[in-house]
Amino acid sequence: MSGDSPERFRAALVQLRCGRSIQPNLEMAERLIRQAADEGASYIQTPENTVLMELDKPVAFAQAREEDESEPLAHFRQLAGELQVWLHIGSIAVKVGGDKLANRSFVISPKGEIAARYDKLHMFDVDLPNGEVYRESETYRPGSKAVLAALPWGRLGLSICYDLRFASLYRALAQNGASFLAIPSAFTRETGRAHWRTLVRARAIETGCFVFAATQGGYHEMGRWTHGHSMIVSPWGEVLAEAGEAPQVIIADIDPALVAKARAAVPALSGGREFDIEIAEEG
Repeated sequence: MSGDSPERFRAALVQLRCGRSIQPNLEMAERLIRQAADEGASYIQTPENTVLMELDKPVAFAQAREEDESEPLAHFRQLAGELQVWLHIGSIAVKVGGDKLANRSFVISPKGEIAARYDKLHMFDVDLPNGEVYRESETYRPGSKAVLAALPWGRLGLSICYDLRFASLYRALAQNGASFLAIPSAFTRETGRAHWRTLVRARAIETGCFVFAATQGGYHEMGRWTHGHSMIVSPWGEVLAEAGEAPQVIIADIDPALVAKARAAVPALSGGREFDIEIAEEG
């Protein structure tokens, strides 16, 4: 079954629950990617940390490789070519020199070629109210640029997880031609319950873009929970598909013409004004 026409395409999100060993995660991801392809998807996205969920820096570093030595990446490239799909690997940790990794997304073409790569810009350095502490900057080197990938149906703006909270990134991507926004994630359960659905829908509404947000879900071997609820959202903010918490595939048929329709109805991308800030001091 195919969801494609010359104008439309079928998008799929693969939701995972990754552990601390690469091979089982890779096998789970491949099984669900194949399921998505069998259901007619031409664009398939996986979450952040597609092959490893690990907070311990030495353990993560020991399993990471440089990009050109990454066996999971080579495997996914072969898989995209075999299935003839656009395969967007939400992120893989790759060594980038010294004692740091990059949290890097890869958009892989149906020829198995890397069409775009993006390093996560914003590091998740937070102390949550429930006592969880995250210091991504201790392990990862942040990226330095926003990236747009050219798909057959339009441009895809790339981001990863915590980037979701920085609205200016998505406005810049949309103003530079993005019709679709990718937000592969591993949102914590606490922040996800409070903010995930609202933020994902807001990014679609603000930009008039489709949003594809695959995420991790459930209790992970390394001792933390992620929220799940992968989402595909229309440019009008409608939730076209949403997962629960378990590993699964969600699918929606995408009509790129809806981007122009939403932006014509509410031209917020082109209607902004420059302004000064006035602080009214008491007395």
